[in-house]
Amino acid sequence: MNIMKMTNVTLAIYSLAITSLAVLTNCNSPADKVEHATEEVTEANKELAKADMDYMADMEIYKKEIAEQIEKNNIKISELKAKNEKEKAKVKAETAKRIAELDQKNLNMKEKLNAYQEEGKENWDRFKTEFNHDMEGLGKAFQDLGVDNKK
Repeated sequence: MNIMKMTNVTLAIYSLAITSLAVLTNCNSPADKVEHATEEVTEANKELAKADMDYMADMEIYKKEIAEQIEKNNIKISELKAKNEKEKAKVKAETAKRIAELDQKNLNMKEKLNAYQEEGKENWDRFKTEFNHDMEGLGKAFQDLGVDNKK
């Protein structure tokens, strides 16, 4: 009788396992798997679209901010030119040369920004990092010229 109880218990465990397997298999039918995969793809596409929108918005805002900074630089250049007109001839020629260099660098920055084409977020981040570095250098050059001008 002990063997009979063991066989019944074993049989019950096997039956439970087979029933569970059948239920789980039905829940993961190929149609369910396709539906689940489709939902995942749809969600991934939504996230990608949002990331693209964020990237485009970042690009637009950044370009606007830089355009404003470049315009401020143009105003500074005009002010420096007007101020330089009052300098002595020797200082005036050297300062005019440096102002022209700043003006050209500022124009180059504007052209570089306008020439940037949409090349993906990773390239955009790299471009922004390099561009910010160049803009900082240009800003420092403006400061240095302003200090020299006051001497």
